[in-house]
Amino acid sequence: MSAGLRRLVVPESRRRTAPGGRPARTEAVPPEPGQGTKSGWQPPCIRTPAGASLTFDEIEELAGQLRAMDGQSTFDGFVVAQGTDTLEETSYLLSLLYAGQTPLIITGAMRAPYLAGADGPANLLASVTVAANPRARGLGVLVVFNDQIFDAAKVRKTHSTSTNAFTAPDTGPLGTVAEGRLRLLAIPAHKPLPLSTVMTRPARVGVYPASLGDDGTLLAPLLEQVDGMVIAAFGVGHVPATWVPILQEAAQRIPIVLASRTGGGTTLTHTYGFDGSEKDLFDRGLIGAGHLDPYKARHLLTVLLRSGAHRDTILATFAPAGTTAEGRG
Repeated sequence: MSAGLRRLVVPESRRRTAPGGRPARTEAVPPEPGQGTKSGWQPPCIRTPAGASLTFDEIEELAGQLRAMDGQSTFDGFVVAQGTDTLEETSYLLSLLYAGQTPLIITGAMRAPYLAGADGPANLLASVTVAANPRARGLGVLVVFNDQIFDAAKVRKTHSTSTNAFTAPDTGPLGTVAEGRLRLLAIPAHKPLPLSTVMTRPARVGVYPASLGDDGTLLAPLLEQVDGMVIAAFGVGHVPATWVPILQEAAQRIPIVLASRTGGGTTLTHTYGFDGSEKDLFDRGLIGAGHLDPYKARHLLTVLLRSGAHRDTILATFAPAGTTAEGRG
Protein backbone atom coordinates (compact mmCIF):
# COMPACT_ATOMS: atom_id res chain seq x y z
CA MET A 1 0.00 0.00 0.00
CA SER A 2 1.41 3.38 -0.87
CA ALA A 3 1.53 6.26 1.55
CA GLY A 4 -1.18 8.41 -0.02
CA LEU A 5 -4.89 8.74 0.58
CA ARG A 6 -6.85 6.12 -1.34
CA ARG A 7 -10.47 5.32 -2.02
CA LEU A 8 -11.58 1.71 -1.70
CA VAL A 9 -14.75 0.21 -3.17
CA VAL A 10 -15.76 -2.97 -1.43
CA PRO A 11 -16.60 -5.75 -3.92
CA GLU A 12 -20.24 -6.80 -3.83
CA SER A 13 -19.26 -10.31 -2.75
CA ARG A 14 -17.65 -8.90 0.41
CA ARG A 15 -20.24 -6.34 1.40
CA ARG A 16 -21.96 -7.15 4.64
CA THR A 17 -25.74 -7.05 4.83
CA ALA A 18 -27.18 -4.19 6.80
CA PRO A 19 -30.37 -4.45 8.91
CA GLY A 20 -33.36 -4.97 6.67
CA GLY A 21 -31.44 -7.08 4.19
CA ARG A 22 -30.02 -4.26 2.09
CA PRO A 23 -26.30 -4.38 1.23
CA ALA A 24 -24.20 -2.19 3.48
CA ARG A 25 -22.38 0.38 1.37
CA THR A 26 -19.00 1.45 2.63
CA GLU A 27 -17.32 4.45 1.05
CA ALA A 28 -13.66 4.87 1.51
CA VAL A 29 -10.52 6.24 0.17
CA PRO A 30 -9.12 3.74 -4.94
CA PRO A 31 -5.90 1.87 -4.60
CA GLU A 32 -4.72 3.57 -7.77
CA PRO A 33 -6.45 6.11 -10.01
CA GLY A 34 -8.04 4.38 -12.98
CA GLN A 35 -7.77 0.91 -11.48
CA GLY A 36 -11.06 -0.96 -11.69
CA THR A 37 -12.83 -2.90 -8.96
CA LYS A 38 -14.71 -6.16 -8.92
CA SER A 39 -17.94 -4.25 -8.45
CA GLY A 40 -17.31 -2.33 -11.68
CA TRP A 41 -17.65 1.05 -9.97
CA GLN A 42 -14.74 3.49 -9.96
CA PRO A 43 -15.20 6.59 -7.79
CA PRO A 44 -12.86 9.57 -8.17
CA CYS A 45 -9.59 9.67 -6.27
CA ILE A 46 -9.31 12.32 -3.55
CA ARG A 47 -5.55 12.74 -3.04
CA THR A 48 -2.42 10.66 -3.61
CA PRO A 49 0.50 12.43 -1.88
CA ALA A 50 2.69 10.62 0.61
CA GLY A 51 1.34 10.65 4.14
CA ALA A 52 4.23 12.85 5.24
CA SER A 53 3.28 15.46 2.61
CA LEU A 54 -0.41 15.77 3.43
CA THR A 55 -1.54 19.29 4.34
CA PHE A 56 -4.12 20.77 6.65
CA ASP A 57 -6.06 22.11 3.66
CA GLU A 58 -6.21 18.64 2.05
CA ILE A 59 -7.62 17.10 5.22
CA GLU A 60 -10.12 19.94 5.47
CA GLU A 61 -11.17 19.26 1.86
CA LEU A 62 -11.55 15.56 2.62
CA ALA A 63 -13.69 16.36 5.67
CA GLY A 64 -15.93 18.51 3.51
CA GLN A 65 -16.43 15.68 1.00
CA LEU A 66 -17.20 13.24 3.80
CA ARG A 67 -19.73 15.64 5.33
CA ALA A 68 -21.42 15.98 1.95
CA MET A 69 -21.62 12.19 1.48
CA ASP A 70 -22.88 11.76 5.02
CA GLY A 71 -25.65 14.22 4.22
CA GLN A 72 -26.81 12.00 1.36
CA SER A 73 -27.72 9.24 3.87
CA THR A 74 -26.53 6.74 1.24
CA PHE A 75 -23.61 5.01 2.92
CA ASP A 76 -23.37 2.92 6.05
CA GLY A 77 -19.72 3.77 6.61
CA PHE A 78 -16.59 5.47 5.32
CA VAL A 79 -13.07 4.04 5.31
CA VAL A 80 -10.06 6.24 4.61
CA ALA A 81 -6.71 4.51 3.99
CA GLN A 82 -3.57 6.60 4.16
CA GLY A 83 0.13 6.45 4.88
CA THR A 84 0.86 5.83 8.54
CA ASP A 85 3.39 8.64 9.02
CA THR A 86 0.69 11.14 9.95
CA LEU A 87 -2.28 8.86 10.63
CA GLU A 88 -2.45 9.69 14.35
CA GLU A 89 -2.68 13.36 13.42
CA THR A 90 -5.06 13.23 10.45
CA SER A 91 -7.51 11.00 12.31
CA TYR A 92 -7.76 13.51 15.17
CA LEU A 93 -7.97 16.47 12.79
CA LEU A 94 -10.84 14.75 10.97
CA SER A 95 -12.58 14.23 14.30
CA LEU A 96 -12.57 18.01 14.73
CA LEU A 97 -14.00 18.63 11.26
CA TYR A 98 -16.42 15.76 10.66
CA ALA A 99 -19.72 15.71 12.59
CA GLY A 100 -21.54 12.96 10.69
CA GLN A 101 -23.22 9.97 12.27
CA THR A 102 -21.93 7.71 9.50
CA PRO A 103 -18.91 5.82 10.89
CA LEU A 104 -15.57 7.14 9.67
CA ILE A 105 -12.66 4.70 9.95
CA ILE A 106 -9.01 5.56 9.31
CA THR A 107 -6.52 2.80 8.53
CA GLY A 108 -3.35 2.00 6.61
CA ALA A 109 -0.55 -0.54 6.47
CA MET A 110 2.85 -0.92 8.09
CA ARG A 111 4.23 -3.43 5.57
CA ALA A 112 4.38 -2.93 1.83
CA PRO A 113 2.34 -5.41 -0.25
CA TYR A 114 5.49 -7.05 -1.65
CA LEU A 115 6.72 -8.00 1.84
CA ALA A 116 5.87 -11.19 3.67
CA GLY A 117 3.02 -10.70 6.11
CA ALA A 118 1.66 -7.54 4.49
CA ASP A 119 -1.05 -6.18 6.78
CA GLY A 120 -2.90 -3.85 4.41
CA PRO A 121 -5.64 -6.26 3.25
CA ALA A 122 -6.43 -7.38 6.79
CA ASN A 123 -6.59 -3.79 8.04
CA LEU A 124 -8.93 -2.81 5.22
CA LEU A 125 -11.20 -5.80 5.85
CA ALA A 126 -11.34 -5.05 9.58
CA SER A 127 -12.04 -1.38 8.86
CA VAL A 128 -14.92 -2.19 6.52
CA THR A 129 -16.29 -4.59 9.13
CA VAL A 130 -16.34 -1.81 11.73
CA ALA A 131 -17.62 0.87 9.34
CA ALA A 132 -20.55 -1.26 8.24
CA ASN A 133 -21.65 -2.08 11.79
CA PRO A 134 -24.49 0.07 13.20
CA ARG A 135 -22.83 0.02 16.63
CA ALA A 136 -20.06 2.25 15.24
CA ARG A 137 -22.51 5.04 14.42
CA GLY A 138 -22.09 8.16 16.47
CA LEU A 139 -18.72 7.15 17.95
CA GLY A 140 -16.78 9.78 16.05
CA VAL A 141 -13.68 9.04 14.02
CA LEU A 142 -12.08 5.67 14.78
CA VAL A 143 -8.73 4.17 13.85
CA VAL A 144 -8.68 0.45 13.02
CA PHE A 145 -5.32 -1.30 12.92
CA ASN A 146 -4.20 -4.86 13.60
CA ASP A 147 -7.81 -5.85 14.44
CA GLN A 148 -7.94 -3.21 17.17
CA ILE A 149 -10.17 -0.14 17.32
CA PHE A 150 -8.96 3.17 18.74
CA ASP A 151 -10.39 6.56 19.61
CA ALA A 152 -8.83 9.13 17.26
CA ALA A 153 -8.16 11.43 20.24
CA LYS A 154 -6.13 8.77 22.06
CA VAL A 155 -4.33 6.80 19.36
CA ARG A 156 -0.55 7.10 18.98
CA LYS A 157 1.94 5.58 16.57
CA THR A 158 4.48 4.12 18.98
CA HIS A 159 6.68 2.00 16.71
CA SER A 160 8.33 2.77 13.38
CA THR A 161 7.96 -0.68 11.75
CA SER A 162 5.78 -3.05 13.80
CA THR A 163 2.35 -4.06 12.52
CA ASN A 164 1.23 -3.36 16.08
CA ALA A 165 2.49 0.21 15.84
CA PHE A 166 -0.76 1.91 16.85
CA THR A 167 -1.73 1.97 20.50
CA ALA A 168 -3.61 4.12 22.99
CA PRO A 169 -1.34 4.36 26.05
CA ASP A 170 -3.96 5.93 28.34
CA THR A 171 -7.02 3.87 27.47
CA GLY A 172 -6.14 0.88 25.31
CA PRO A 173 -8.37 -0.10 22.37
CA LEU A 174 -12.11 0.53 22.33
CA GLY A 175 -12.69 -2.91 20.87
CA THR A 176 -11.50 -5.56 18.49
CA VAL A 177 -12.49 -7.36 15.31
CA ALA A 178 -12.68 -11.11 15.87
CA GLU A 179 -14.23 -13.84 13.71
CA GLY A 180 -15.26 -11.17 11.24
CA ARG A 181 -17.33 -9.24 13.78
CA LEU A 182 -17.01 -6.00 15.69
CA ARG A 183 -16.58 -6.56 19.42
CA LEU A 184 -16.99 -3.20 21.11
CA LEU A 185 -15.57 -3.11 24.64
CA ALA A 186 -15.87 0.61 25.41
CA ILE A 187 -16.94 3.90 23.89
CA PRO A 188 -15.07 7.23 23.96
CA ALA A 189 -15.61 8.97 27.30
CA HIS A 190 -16.31 12.26 25.53
CA LYS A 191 -17.44 12.24 21.95
CA PRO A 192 -15.62 15.01 20.08
CA LEU A 193 -17.86 17.94 19.24
CA PRO A 194 -16.54 19.05 15.85
CA LEU A 195 -15.59 22.68 15.68
CA SER A 196 -16.59 25.36 13.22
CA THR A 197 -15.89 24.31 9.66
CA VAL A 198 -15.64 27.92 8.51
CA MET A 199 -11.89 28.42 8.61
CA THR A 200 -11.03 31.51 6.65
CA ARG A 201 -8.08 32.84 8.64
CA PRO A 202 -4.49 31.75 8.14
CA ALA A 203 -2.78 30.39 11.24
CA ARG A 204 0.70 29.02 11.76
CA VAL A 205 1.09 26.92 14.93
CA GLY A 206 4.36 25.34 15.98
CA VAL A 207 5.45 22.58 18.37
CA TYR A 208 8.59 23.11 20.42
CA PRO A 209 9.93 20.27 22.60
CA ALA A 210 11.68 20.75 25.91
CA SER A 211 15.09 19.09 26.10
CA LEU A 212 17.94 18.99 28.57
CA GLY A 213 20.18 22.04 28.39
CA ASP A 214 17.99 24.14 26.07
CA ASP A 215 18.15 27.69 27.46
CA GLY A 216 15.41 29.08 25.20
CA THR A 217 17.67 30.92 22.76
CA LEU A 218 16.10 29.11 19.80
CA LEU A 219 12.58 29.33 21.24
CA ALA A 220 12.42 33.12 21.49
CA PRO A 221 12.74 33.97 17.76
CA LEU A 222 10.42 31.12 16.82
CA LEU A 223 7.66 32.59 18.99
CA GLU A 224 7.87 35.75 16.87
CA GLN A 225 6.98 33.81 13.71
CA VAL A 226 3.87 31.90 14.77
CA ASP A 227 0.24 32.60 15.63
CA GLY A 228 0.23 29.96 18.35
CA MET A 229 2.61 27.51 19.97
CA VAL A 230 2.43 24.13 21.67
CA ILE A 231 5.18 23.42 24.16
CA ALA A 232 5.99 19.70 24.45
CA ALA A 233 7.09 19.91 28.05
CA PHE A 234 8.86 17.53 30.40
CA GLY A 235 6.68 15.20 32.43
CA VAL A 236 3.46 16.77 33.69
CA GLY A 237 4.23 20.18 32.18
CA HIS A 238 7.65 21.47 33.17
CA VAL A 239 10.20 23.56 31.26
CA PRO A 240 13.64 25.04 32.09
CA ALA A 241 13.47 28.12 34.30
CA THR A 242 15.23 30.13 31.59
CA TRP A 243 12.17 29.70 29.38
CA VAL A 244 9.77 31.32 31.86
CA PRO A 245 10.21 35.01 30.93
CA ILE A 246 10.23 34.13 27.24
CA LEU A 247 6.97 32.22 27.49
CA GLN A 248 5.33 34.79 29.76
CA GLU A 249 6.00 37.59 27.31
CA ALA A 250 4.82 35.57 24.31
CA ALA A 251 1.66 34.41 26.08
CA GLN A 252 0.50 38.04 26.15
CA ARG A 253 0.47 38.03 22.34
CA ILE A 254 -0.38 34.50 21.21
CA PRO A 255 -1.96 31.40 22.75
CA ILE A 256 0.64 28.97 24.11
CA VAL A 257 -0.52 25.47 25.00
CA LEU A 258 1.39 23.32 27.48
CA ALA A 259 1.40 19.58 26.67
CA SER A 260 3.44 16.62 27.88
CA ARG A 261 6.08 15.17 25.61
CA THR A 262 5.82 11.74 27.29
CA GLY A 263 3.16 10.21 25.02
CA GLY A 264 0.87 9.21 27.87
CA GLY A 265 -0.82 10.72 30.89
CA THR A 266 -1.90 14.31 31.37
CA THR A 267 -0.52 17.70 32.25
CA LEU A 268 -1.16 18.62 35.89
CA THR A 269 -2.38 21.98 37.17
CA HIS A 270 -1.07 22.71 40.68
CA THR A 271 1.08 19.86 42.04
CA TYR A 272 4.43 21.64 41.50
CA GLY A 273 5.13 25.33 41.99
CA PHE A 274 8.79 25.98 41.10
CA ASP A 275 9.79 28.33 38.29
CA GLY A 276 8.90 26.53 35.08
CA SER A 277 6.41 24.17 36.74
CA GLU A 278 2.89 23.63 35.45
CA LYS A 279 1.34 25.90 38.14
CA ASP A 280 3.88 28.62 37.49
CA LEU A 281 3.30 28.50 33.73
CA PHE A 282 -0.49 28.52 34.00
CA ASP A 283 -0.28 31.52 36.35
CA ARG A 284 1.71 33.25 33.60
CA GLY A 285 -0.94 32.69 30.93
CA LEU A 286 -0.22 29.30 29.33
CA ILE A 287 -3.07 26.91 28.49
CA GLY A 288 -3.10 23.26 29.53
CA ALA A 289 -3.51 20.50 26.93
CA GLY A 290 -4.63 17.91 29.48
CA HIS A 291 -4.58 14.44 27.92
CA LEU A 292 -3.93 15.70 24.40
CA ASP A 293 -0.45 14.97 23.10
CA PRO A 294 1.48 17.88 21.53
CA TYR A 295 0.60 16.98 17.94
CA LYS A 296 -3.12 16.71 18.57
CA ALA A 297 -3.03 19.87 20.66
CA ARG A 298 -1.42 21.65 17.71
CA HIS A 299 -4.29 20.65 15.40
CA LEU A 300 -6.94 21.70 17.89
CA LEU A 301 -5.28 25.08 18.37
CA THR A 302 -4.87 25.50 14.61
CA VAL A 303 -8.56 24.81 13.96
CA LEU A 304 -9.56 27.24 16.68
CA LEU A 305 -7.30 30.01 15.38
CA ARG A 306 -8.35 29.48 11.77
CA SER A 307 -11.96 29.72 12.93
CA GLY A 308 -11.29 33.09 14.57
CA ALA A 309 -11.61 31.86 18.17
CA HIS A 310 -10.60 34.23 20.94
CA ARG A 311 -8.67 33.32 24.07
CA ASP A 312 -11.75 32.58 26.19
CA THR A 313 -13.01 30.11 23.59
CA ILE A 314 -9.60 28.48 23.34
CA LEU A 315 -9.43 28.10 27.12
CA ALA A 316 -12.92 26.63 27.30
CA THR A 317 -12.14 24.15 24.53
CA PHE A 318 -8.89 22.91 26.01
CA ALA A 319 -9.67 22.99 29.72
CA PRO A 320 -9.55 20.45 31.10
CA ALA A 321 -9.08 18.13 28.15
CA GLY A 322 -10.83 14.83 28.66
CA THR A 323 -12.29 15.46 32.12
CA THR A 324 -15.50 17.44 31.51
CA ALA A 325 -18.17 17.65 28.86
CA GLU A 326 -16.28 20.65 27.48
CA GLY A 327 -13.03 18.70 27.34
CA ARG A 328 -11.62 17.20 24.20
CA GLY A 329 -9.02 14.73 25.43
